[in-house]
Order: sequence, then structure tokens, then C-alpha cells
Amino acid sequence: MTQEILKRFLDDEGKVTVWPSKHSYKVIVLSYLATKFEYDRFYTEKEVNEILKQWHTFTDWPLLRRELIDRHYMARDKNGYNYERLKQVG
Repeated sequence: MTQEILKRFLDDEGKVTVWPSKHSYKVIVLSYLATKFEYDRFYTEKEVNEILKQWHTFTDWPLLRRELIDRHYMARDKNGYNYERLKQVG
């Protein structure tokens, strides 16, 4: 079911084409985007932006970056220089 929902928001290359309005769909898309980052690795903001740019087509990587952090898929250090993927609980 989740895969079917996710497909609604992806093109043939697996890029997100639209940001969902429904909360539960946002979670599915964010879970998918989080898989584009490795665990136990730090990323600069520029690296995060570049990865996100590769995986969506609607040119709002700042929105996606904020959502990944706000919804605890990623964390940023207090200086905002290093980002890392968080392990999901449950």
C-alpha cells in the first residue's frame, strides 16, 4: 500500500514530482527521501541540498531539508554545518 501511494508522487526516474498536501503522504515521501542518505555519515548543507536536488523535480530543496529535520529523519548540529540521517524507532 505504501509503495502504491509513493508511486503517485514519483516520476519514472524515482524523483518526487510534487509535495503532498496530506500529512500521511508527506511521511511516506520523507521516508523515501531519507533513504538517499547513509547512516553514520555527516553531510554538509551543500551535500544535503545536492542530494535532494537529484531526487525531486519541483525545486524546493529547502522545504524538503527542513521537513526531514523537523520530522526527525535527519538532525543538524547546533551550528547548522553538519547533518546526519537518524535511525527511525518503531
